[in-house]
Amino acid sequence: MKKNPVVHFEMPYKDAKRVSKFYVEVFGWVMNNAGTDMGNYILAGTTETDKNMMVKTPGTINGGFYKWIKKSKEPSVVISVSNLKKSMTDVKKSGGKLLGKPQSIPGIGKWVSFRDTEDNRVSMLQPLEK
Repeated sequence: MKKNPVVHFEMPYKDAKRVSKFYVEVFGWVMNNAGTDMGNYILAGTTETDKNMMVKTPGTINGGFYKWIKKSKEPSVVISVSNLKKSMTDVKKSGGKLLGKPQSIPGIGKWVSFRDTEDNRVSMLQPLEK
């Protein structure tokens, strides 16, 4: 059985400082704003990573927070895929709807969001080959 694991989570924020403070205080996460070049995306470190930013403990994931906008305001999970182009075709063929074009994430890979048949926002990531 081929597995495409959930490798990341995403949630929207309205106030960057407030959301960072909350998750640091409540859960002890490490919150890092990636800056304006990355749309003020906030990386949420929930578990230890190695020098390649891969989680050390199997079964754990890190995540991030993006600026809340009316059309994209719900939490989402990111699924790792080996072939983004094929997976995009599969999403459309199976009744899903792509939300824009794939984007490159420097040092990470190619990413795109979609809506599944139940109108859930989900993302797919094709990691860079090592």
